[in-house]
Amino acid sequence: MESKKQSGFSKALNETIFPAIMKFVNTKAITALKDGIVYSMPFIIIGSIFLILNNIPIPAVSAAITASGWGAIFNQAYTASFAIMSVWAAVGIAYVYARNEKIEALPAGLTSLATFILIQSLSIANPLVAAMGKSGTGVSNAAGKVVWTGTQLANYIDKAPKAVQAFMSQDVTGVINLTWLGGQGMIGAIVVGLLVGWTYTSMMKRGWQIKLPEQVPANVAGQFSAMIPAGIILTVAMIIYGLLSKFANTNAMQLIYTWLQTPLQGVSDSLGGALIIAFMVPFFWFFGVHGGMIMGAITGGLLIPNTADNAALTAAHKLTLANGAHIVTNEFYNNFINLTGSGITIGLVIFTLFFAKSIQLKSIGKIEAVPAIFNINEPFLFGLPLVMNPWLAVPFFLTPVVVALTTYLVIWSGIVPPLNGVAAPWTTPPIVSGFLIGGWKMAIWQAIVLVESALIYFPFAKKYDSYLLAEEAKNAAEEAKA
Repeated sequence: MESKKQSGFSKALNETIFPAIMKFVNTKAITALKDGIVYSMPFIIIGSIFLILNNIPIPAVSAAITASGWGAIFNQAYTASFAIMSVWAAVGIAYVYARNEKIEALPAGLTSLATFILIQSLSIANPLVAAMGKSGTGVSNAAGKVVWTGTQLANYIDKAPKAVQAFMSQDVTGVINLTWLGGQGMIGAIVVGLLVGWTYTSMMKRGWQIKLPEQVPANVAGQFSAMIPAGIILTVAMIIYGLLSKFANTNAMQLIYTWLQTPLQGVSDSLGGALIIAFMVPFFWFFGVHGGMIMGAITGGLLIPNTADNAALTAAHKLTLANGAHIVTNEFYNNFINLTGSGITIGLVIFTLFFAKSIQLKSIGKIEAVPAIFNINEPFLFGLPLVMNPWLAVPFFLTPVVVALTTYLVIWSGIVPPLNGVAAPWTTPPIVSGFLIGGWKMAIWQAIVLVESALIYFPFAKKYDSYLLAEEAKNAAEEAKA
């Protein structure tokens, strides 16, 4: 009876729920989102290198880099790559949307970029405002040393005429606000990229374009073809910007951040959010559906901005939870929830290599040993298998949840610092990735996570191994009789 219930449950999942999920994941919008954000990854990883160089975890070396002026140079490189990730996303999402619709893609991507910038306020707060007063940052020299305190600066400016004081406190206009180009603008970039990709391709398919004679070179004709869709999109964006600026004293990016990104990031950065993500990855895999792909597509737009926020705090030497650092970032997902592969199966690797007695587990363990170092465990998922295997379902589901819970708590309690925003590639080996994304304390914690995996998997793997050993002995006896 229990078997029939399980069979019915699996049938319902495979015939009803999973097809709906896969249909959603494979929609034009989600495909463009998933594949478009990938264009930002090279710049995030390259920028992470400069972020590390500017924040060497050795005080004497870090001080020497800052004093030499190279800290500012490394920060410039970080700002021009990692810190403007939303630019790459806005271009990439619209580009992929148009490409998948068989439309010339680059004009769509550039239209998305122009729209993304247009709906922002091209101004920043005057830096003097944040520098003045008792809580002000003051004025620092090139080496980072404060030469005027906030109080000294305020006292000096107070002596200036009122008109000069008002002028110096006004926003600086005619500049692009880097705040919206980084993590805080990611949801805005996604919204713009998807809307521009959809509207641009829709208009092009309906023939809303300027068609030039065949004698005109294709590269020139192609750019004229984009003028009508791009013109309409930018005009609508201008009207939206104007209405919000004149009547609400705000802009679309600010509204998206306040109404969408902040609540969604709050959910993704919560303990409950971390546990749900940790559970859903192996849950999908258990039924043969790519859990990493599904959850990566759903959470990437939220966790990558969390990473960017932490990177910005690291660059400013203010990485603490009190300053707004996030616990759950994209590296929390890649380098903890999926450490050594979905289900954190390093514990199973250790068992198969050193404790297994059955031929099946010994053989598959040798195959998985090297891939596991680089966080790849498909040999286990399909060769052991872990998919639809009731013997190992409990540790497969439980290990990521336990790791997510304990990792969240050690960061929340201050035992280890928040993740620093460095984007280590997901194939980076354990402990090495821990050091890159959080220093020596995080490397030690990753080692402890590997032990957690081993302890959770061991009793279940031992029972499964005994079962397989008995089956192998039975088969050998039957073959001997034959």
